[in-house]
Amino acid sequence: MRRCLIIAGGDYAPIGPVAEDFVLACDRGLAYAQREGIVPDLVLGDFDSYRGALPEGIPVLRYPVEKDDTDAMLAVRWAAGSGFDAIRLACCFGGRLDHLLSNIQTLHLAAELGMEAEARDEHNELRVLRPGTYRLPYRAGWSLSLLALTEKVGGLSIRGTKYEAQNVTLQNPTTLGQSNAFVSDAEISFSSGVLAVICCRLED
Repeated sequence: MRRCLIIAGGDYAPIGPVAEDFVLACDRGLAYAQREGIVPDLVLGDFDSYRGALPEGIPVLRYPVEKDDTDAMLAVRWAAGSGFDAIRLACCFGGRLDHLLSNIQTLHLAAELGMEAEARDEHNELRVLRPGTYRLPYRAGWSLSLLALTEKVGGLSIRGTKYEAQNVTLQNPTTLGQSNAFVSDAEISFSSGVLAVICCRLED
């Protein structure tokens, strides 16, 4: 499995160890990479939010400021077209609400294009999943929420949580899956739709 780390230009958050095969920095994400001593394999963007000099010896894909896709969306399309199987979007939370929502849509696109898609910072982890069965390790002090990104998520079952379910349909305009809790390792399975799985660190 080929994995790509995409460093976006949202609020800075520690990126953590880079276990991915390829690092792509989007616009201001280049400054975040430099802050952590990460050398990207590719730099991409319209460079409306990065003011420094572009590094020498690293390929750059430059786009016009007036375009249909965000830099992060362009990065996901590039990763899908380059044969990557999974992406992790870093520095994509916080800041403007419209940017946050568009980054969730970007992860949704990645899933629709057949890639495993996730984003995380110190307090939040988001995975966007296609139909299948998934195991989540027990996490004390973290909540677990499920949201339908498509109109419906069908055949949804969840076990190992405070509130369990068996073969239910999760609708998009509902908060039914909000704020569950781990009891043990959790297992989630569903047969149709696209599901957002969100883990959030609870306050002490």
